[in-house]
Amino acid sequence: MNRFKMLLHLYWSFLKIGGLTFGGGLTMLPMLEHELVHKNKWVTEEELLDCYAIGQCTPGIIAINTATFVGYKKEKVLGGIFSTLGMVTPSLVIITVAAMFLQLIMGNEIFQHAMMGIRSVVCALMVNTVLNLLKKSIVSYLSCAIFALVLAGGLFFKIPTILLVLAATVVGIIIELINNPPQKKNKEDKNV
Repeated sequence: MNRFKMLLHLYWSFLKIGGLTFGGGLTMLPMLEHELVHKNKWVTEEELLDCYAIGQCTPGIIAINTATFVGYKKEKVLGGIFSTLGMVTPSLVIITVAAMFLQLIMGNEIFQHAMMGIRSVVCALMVNTVLNLLKKSIVSYLSCAIFALVLAGGLFFKIPTILLVLAATVVGIIIELINNPPQKKNKEDKNV
């Protein structure tokens, strides 16, 4: 019964996140951080950023990928399923209802003004999230240099995102291997 309560808790937490945020993955990060790191203490900030980064690199929607990773970390396969279902339930309900009334509300002036306000808030939330990610991710001169090169590669040279991610991954691995080379086992370890 205790596991079932945890699965329902995962579902409910991600249902709140999925239902109360607008604008997609980047705008969800502050709410994910509040709910998963500070309130429930299911993951650390670093683990959440890692899940989020992996969610961006894998196919699919970032928020759903992140929910699946965190749910799996907590309660394995069932945790991943319940977390994912919690994240998608609000979208399915809202999209279904909106599709039924879309023609009626698209021409409505109040709806148009509301959408303009929502777009403005989403932009502000995205800028806030990017600035928070910068503070937490750019921790050395080296990470600053990698950030600048990837930004320049994406903005000015139109290098595909996947190549930038792969290149940064390879550079990170090489730097880690240089800074912390694998320890050679001495002869005593081999004889044991």
